[in-house]
Amino acid sequence: MQLIKANRDAILKPLQVVSGIVERRHTLPILANILIRKQGDEVSFLGTDIEIQIRTAAQLANGGEDAATTVSARKLLDILRALPDGEVAMDLAAKRLTVKSGKSRFALQTLGADEFPTVAVAEQWAASLTIPQKRLRHLFHMVHFSMAQQDIRYYLNGLLWVVEGTMVRVVATDGHRLAYSACDLAEGAAADAPPAPAVSSRIEVIVPRKTVLELQRLLDDSDEPVTIDVAANQIRFRFGSVELVSKLIEGKFPDYQRVIPTGYQREVQLDRPLLAGSLARAAILTSDKFKGVRFTLAPGALKIQVTNAEQEEAVEELDVDYGGEQLEIGFNVAYLLDALNNLKSEQVTLQFGDANSSALMTVPGDESFKYVVMPMRI
Repeated sequence: MQLIKANRDAILKPLQVVSGIVERRHTLPILANILIRKQGDEVSFLGTDIEIQIRTAAQLANGGEDAATTVSARKLLDILRALPDGEVAMDLAAKRLTVKSGKSRFALQTLGADEFPTVAVAEQWAASLTIPQKRLRHLFHMVHFSMAQQDIRYYLNGLLWVVEGTMVRVVATDGHRLAYSACDLAEGAAADAPPAPAVSSRIEVIVPRKTVLELQRLLDDSDEPVTIDVAANQIRFRFGSVELVSKLIEGKFPDYQRVIPTGYQREVQLDRPLLAGSLARAAILTSDKFKGVRFTLAPGALKIQVTNAEQEEAVEELDVDYGGEQLEIGFNVAYLLDALNNLKSEQVTLQFGDANSSALMTVPGDESFKYVVMPMRI
């Protein structure tokens, strides 16, 4: 029986949406598959890794009998990408999915839809809010690089999501640096738009790293809304025809407000592209094992210095408007470049305490972004 008959690109689009989270190697072979379900003219696609589930749907069938199956996400995606543009038909018979286009024909092995382990979606949601896609994408963009990867402190392998009233804050840290970004849903709305709904009680949850990266891939730079629902151990994002459901990370996230320093006296404002260029050049002489860079802040100048085990040296000097005491402090150059390369502003402000204190990076006139970097012994 025929499951799908549509243009190649029309099938490829929803397939790409759900296949991003599918793991190539998994203890359960069926998790390398996606679930395809036909109901009338609508065909839905669903992918999961047990922790996250993504579902989307499109009008790709011509009515007829309802059916469902699962097939290898990677193979189906690769076949469709390799086919020329044109009409593609997919037929299901004898536990095989046959993909036909022009004179090309592929027969793929399937596994039963009833064996596919879908995520049990929460029945009750404690809170909901709506945010434009580009705002949510921007929030994630400003902090994602600070999330830990496979840290034994599992609560760092994600992003803290805090909502109070109309204020949304996101925080990420790996223990060596911390990124904070915020936005007020009530700001920047069109005059004729309804007021942003305020959340009655404070929401504070940790969203897994993989969920954040997947959303960055899927979200558009548009004003189209994303509806976010939060339950005790689950979060759901709905936008367009996409529904993403994810488990939340349990645990206590560090108190970010205590980590962000205040009252620093040493402060310099720098041209962001100029600073990023100087650090990128100096970083050429660092090694994979040691990424240290030394800052020497003196009246009128900021010197950036790198030396390595081969006795090689890189020195960059920037003119700065600074008249305070001299300071020497070391940093991991990769941490500084991560923040500078993700910012869009022309200027950045760097604030320092002493040689043993974290540095604070901000954007002049913008309180919505803060980046804290621990010093490094050089």
